[in-house]
Formats: sequence, structure tokens, C-alpha cells
Amino acid sequence: MELEQIKKILERYNEGKCTSEESRLIEQWFEDIHPEHATQIDESELQTELDIIGQQLTKRIQRSQTRTLRPWYYMAAAVAMLIAAGAWFLQLRSKPATHSGTQEQPLALKNNNVISNGYMIVSIAKGDTGHITLEDGSTIILNAASRLRYPVHFSDGHRDIYLEEGEAFFNVAPETGSTFTVHAGNTSTTALGTSFNIRAYSSEQKITVALLTGKVKVVTARQGQTPVILSSSEQANYDCHSLELIKTTFRQDEVTGWQQGTLFFKDASFEEVRAGIENMYGVTIINQSDKKYWTYTGNFKKESLKNVMETICLTESLSYTRKNDTILLKNKK
Repeated sequence: MELEQIKKILERYNEGKCTSEESRLIEQWFEDIHPEHATQIDESELQTELDIIGQQLTKRIQRSQTRTLRPWYYMAAAVAMLIAAGAWFLQLRSKPATHSGTQEQPLALKNNNVISNGYMIVSIAKGDTGHITLEDGSTIILNAASRLRYPVHFSDGHRDIYLEEGEAFFNVAPETGSTFTVHAGNTSTTALGTSFNIRAYSSEQKITVALLTGKVKVVTARQGQTPVILSSSEQANYDCHSLELIKTTFRQDEVTGWQQGTLFFKDASFEEVRAGIENMYGVTIINQSDKKYWTYTGNFKKESLKNVMETICLTESLSYTRKNDTILLKNKK
């Protein structure tokens, strides 16, 4: 296995994406690493160490009298990979933050994570979701086709998060004297020790803040508009065209279903249906029919894309064709 693949395994741990068993293994490994391993080490030295461990592991496997690898060999391989990348990972975790008067260059950590000017920028592709743990212990689940920006380090009693596109679920860790505010479009949602969901896809031209626990205050950039205080099971709907902010109620599964792979549509416009399907299945939908404005109500729990499209098309009297990752909606003949 290449060193870059090993690093990704450790990055998954640092982002809270490992299974409990993987986390236990890595944490045990941390305890056994001597502090001197945290010093700078050259990339080629890490690769050399990995090659040596790999050769030793191969010899042990070849000496086995069985044809099928026993489970402990896989565990041994995993430990070997972790040891080889240990210096790099501890170096990454213990590296102090640097400050300068000049604008820092973006640092690409992985395909969808970039550090720029003191901010972490996380982008999630269609068909995927992401989990983030902030330094204060707050957790965020990002839906597909979403982009989030937040400071690498919080300071001055403010925890400001920027949902630049898409949808995210926030579980906020209480911190005395420090406000937690999520900025999405022309709205700002402030909370202390609470959990809530924000949906702000630009294609839908609206922003929805749904509160599950605690209380939040939602304000907009519109001058003179009264802030909305939400309690559990209440949501604020902001219309980006009319600039109106309206409070309603909701069912929890309608808001958080996307985290379990469920699509919920309630009087949904074509844009909402399109975004939901594209994000869940990683496809692109092009509407070539005469029906541009319609609403749809229904839900799909871990259904195949074929079943979803056939059901919606039957309800809306449409037909569709699929070529690779593109779906074309057409008038039903």
C-alpha cells in the first residue's frame, strides 16, 4: 500500500470517520509511540521504513502453513502501515499554528479539504457526505454538494462557521462565553449548546433553519427585520426572492432523513427534487420536458435510483432516459 493511502487512513481518524475498532487500534498505537517520533522526518525516510516493514511482514506471511490469511495478518498489516506513517501524522497533529502579516497560500490537505488564510474549507461532492469535529467538540455532518468554511482555531469568544453552499447538521458543544454562529447566505443562526439543520442550496433560492434541540436565534441581512427565535421542532424559512422569514413546524425525519440515506419531499419544487436526487446518487438531471414548475410529495428510504425515477415519473406523467451519470426528463409520449 502506498504511503499516501496510509495517510488517508489516519486523516479519517483525525476527522472522526473511523469505526470504533479502528479508533481503538489507532489510539492504542498512539500510546506506544515515543515522543521523539513527532520530530520532522523526510518523506523518503517514511517510505523506506514502510518498505522494510512490508518486506518483514511478507516473509512472515510466506512462512505460514495455511493457504488462507488469518485475520491477525490483516491486523498486523494495518499496524505496520500505522507505524510507518506515524511520524508524519504526529507531526501533522502537533505542528503549531503560524501567523504572518502576509496572505498564506492555500494548503491542500486532501481532495476536498483546503486550508487558506487560517480557515479550513471543506467541500463534499455529489453522492457523498462528510463528518467534521471542531476543536471545541462540536460536530457537523455535511450533505452532498456542500461547502463549509470555518477557522482552524477559534478566538475572541466567537465561533463563526460559514455554510457557503448546501446543507449541514450541527451539534453544538456548549462553551461558556463563546457564541456559535452559522452564516448561510443572508442569514445568521446563533446557538448555545443545541442541534439544528441548515439547508441553503443556491439553486433552491431559499434557506431553511430547523431546530431539533435547544434554542437558536435566526437573523437576516434585511434591515429592520425582526429576528426569529426557534424552539425544538420549529424551523425558519427564508425566501431569497421576497426576503420574508417565516416560522413553521416540521417532523424530524423530514429534516434529518438525508443522514440515513432517505429522501423526503413535501410539496417539493422541481429544483428541490432535482437537488435531492443528484446529491443522493451523484447524478445530473436535465429537465427537457414542458413541466418546469411542479410539486412532489413522497419519500424513499434507501431506494435504488431506478425506483426513485420510475415512481416520480409515473406520478408526474414524465419519462426519463439515463446515459452514464446524466438523466434526461422528457414529456411522456
